[in-house]
Amino acid sequence: MRPWRGSPKRVGAGRVGVGRVGVGRVHLRWVHLILGGALLMPYFLLTQVAVGVIGGGVNALDSLPLSLIAYALCLPLVAATGLFGLVRPMAVAAARALCGVSGERFAEGPARTWAARGRTSAWWTLHLGIGALVSGISLAAPPMAVVLMALPFVSALRELPLGLGWFSTSAQPYAAPLLGAGLLAGVVLCAAGAGALLARLAPVLLGPTAADRLAAAEERAAQLAVRSRLARELHDAVGHALSAVTLQAGAARRVLDSDPGFVREALAAIEDTTRRTVGELDAVLGLLREDDGGGVADDGGGVAGGVGGGARGGAGRPAPAPTLAADLDGLLARSRASGTPITAHQDPGPAGDWDRIPAIVSREAYRIVQEGLSNALRHGAGPVDLRILVRGRGGHSELEITMTNERGAVAEARTTGGRGLRGAAERAVLLGGRVEAGPQEGRWRLRAVLPLGAGAR
Repeated sequence: MRPWRGSPKRVGAGRVGVGRVGVGRVHLRWVHLILGGALLMPYFLLTQVAVGVIGGGVNALDSLPLSLIAYALCLPLVAATGLFGLVRPMAVAAARALCGVSGERFAEGPARTWAARGRTSAWWTLHLGIGALVSGISLAAPPMAVVLMALPFVSALRELPLGLGWFSTSAQPYAAPLLGAGLLAGVVLCAAGAGALLARLAPVLLGPTAADRLAAAEERAAQLAVRSRLARELHDAVGHALSAVTLQAGAARRVLDSDPGFVREALAAIEDTTRRTVGELDAVLGLLREDDGGGVADDGGGVAGGVGGGARGGAGRPAPAPTLAADLDGLLARSRASGTPITAHQDPGPAGDWDRIPAIVSREAYRIVQEGLSNALRHGAGPVDLRILVRGRGGHSELEITMTNERGAVAEARTTGGRGLRGAAERAVLLGGRVEAGPQEGRWRLRAVLPLGAGAR
């Protein structure tokens, strides 16, 4: 029996809570309507002055018909101002806070297309127009209702020439309180109905248009592209460094007693690798702190500043991204310090100069070579053969990178590669090229082809 007795109490409490939420929502929507009436006042005062001047200097506020004419004339002005793009964010903020409509159903930002501006103008006109009517009723009706409810008890009120028809001080004394209560109920019902109407129309008129959805999708795609770019940069820079440092440290440990010279070389390579990687990491993080002018906001310390500052460029800025022309030799030297033999064959083509390669192609090619060496050091066995050459002439030339090595035990189960190889393929695709990686004739081969004409554009 106890659970049965407790259940109605819980249900009743829930119903009371829902009731409180409903009353609070009506109250907020009423405030929203009053706000609309307040916003209409400048337009109304302007048109009532114009009506008074046209009417021969009469005061439009003293005449109900003239006041209604001024009200009707001010609505086109309201609709015209609603066409401004910045009206929508203000209307959305007010509707989201006071109408009780989920924020996800509203559009974000200013209205840019004429279709969105037209819908915003319709909402702006409805909000201010209906809000003005509800505001007028809310100001005029409650005092009259109080007078009617006090009429049987205050005889002096019966002598006042107030009201209109039944809702006046000449009404039957004992019927007047009922009329006053009905008047208050009517005000509440009008406010609740108008608020519900605006709440239903808000997502229709202030919701996202097809252009807004397209802009949001494009912004989301741009954000994902930036995240993918940062993920590739961090994976290639930090992942290669960790692999190289791990192998270099392991090789140095194995020959610590027998070959001190190799140990010193490995430690120097570890120091150089970490310093350069911290600089590259600082450059990647700088992409997250770019200001509107394209500069990089630095907090004074910087990531690279804590490691000798050797990886930073001038004026405290991060060092530029490594390129094939300037940094390939250092990359090969640091990779060889891990104990893995690497043979490199380079043919810059008819021009005979790596510096002639477009900068973006040189940067992406360096990252592709770096990823290929990382895979070879982690998963391969035996020496690595690297070939880089430029084929073709003029705008039809292309850079070809080929890297082969023996497949280690870890790589036997690998057929396509992980995130690094997918990132290398993405880099090539962005330049109009391609990357192929996989087993070939018992060896693991990575082949990348990057068009130089696309990079030059």
